[in-house]
Amino acid sequence: MRSLRRRHPLLISVLLCMCALVVARPAVAEGDHGGTGAHGIAGSSVRVARLYEEAALATRQYELGRREAEAQQAEARRLEGLLTRERARTEVLHEDLGRIARAHYRAGGGLPYTAQMLLADDPEELMRGQRAVSQADTAVDNAVVKSRRAEARLAADEAEAAAKWQKLERWNAELAETRRAIEKKLEAARWTLQGQADASVAAGACRGATRLDQLHRGSTRAWVAPVETYELSASFGSGGERWAHRHTGQDFAVPIGTPVRAVGAGRVVRVSCGGAFGIEIVIRHANGYYTQYAHLAAVTVDRGERVDPGQWIGQSGTTGNSTGPHLHFEVRVTPELGSGIDPVPWLLRHGVEL
Repeated sequence: MRSLRRRHPLLISVLLCMCALVVARPAVAEGDHGGTGAHGIAGSSVRVARLYEEAALATRQYELGRREAEAQQAEARRLEGLLTRERARTEVLHEDLGRIARAHYRAGGGLPYTAQMLLADDPEELMRGQRAVSQADTAVDNAVVKSRRAEARLAADEAEAAAKWQKLERWNAELAETRRAIEKKLEAARWTLQGQADASVAAGACRGATRLDQLHRGSTRAWVAPVETYELSASFGSGGERWAHRHTGQDFAVPIGTPVRAVGAGRVVRVSCGGAFGIEIVIRHANGYYTQYAHLAAVTVDRGERVDPGQWIGQSGTTGNSTGPHLHFEVRVTPELGSGIDPVPWLLRHGVEL
């Protein structure tokens, strides 16, 4: 950028004016050269799609690790509870042993066994008492040994569970750091793609489709939502300063580069850029309705191409008359603006609840 400033001051002034329309956007990602040609847009589009997948995978791994760590914590707490109960049981056995010993002493246990027999009124009764005491002593001793073994085993299990939990915590920390690094790269790549899309729209030079065949996600369902993960924002018919009358579709708040899907099978009848909708796609479906996907940063299909439900047809952006990254989605009875109907109940009738 510094070399451009030295050699082309007029060009830099124009670029700065354009940048004023894009408030506080991150710098170009390392390795991207910001080209606005088909090759530059295609490279950024593929990079964003790849990083999107990597970020999603890292998030899934992190969530799995977090759930496993929670399970290990729960197991450690369970074992601690068992150990606590076992210790209480051992204390009771120790108290029982003390009572038996005291009773034994009061019954003459402090005297030699021969002396007890000489002094006893009924030697047979004494022998029966001695056998009972001996059996009780043996039972208590066995119980104490068993309790101590159980305590040692539970303590070892508890230590193992705690060690596994600590290992999982370290692994989760590493996963979280990996996820943050990927998301940082993804954010930079997203704005690089958006910058190229803005330049293409401003020049009125719509580029061809960027093929992401290896990343397409088909669906076993006949109808799907246009994006997988989203927050609903401006709804159909709502008012706003940026619309001449009323909002003509349903907005899905999603980051730049989010894969946009065909909601159902159909044929692409329009791929265009420029105007209020920026980069847009219109698809005609077999039931006679049309769906529009607007403010895109890139497209992955060409006009005349057939698409399947859930197929990636583009990547979301914020081109055209847009206040921020989102997908503008419309359902129309003709391919033209002004024939739109509320997309939410239309999708619901096709089994898609937003």
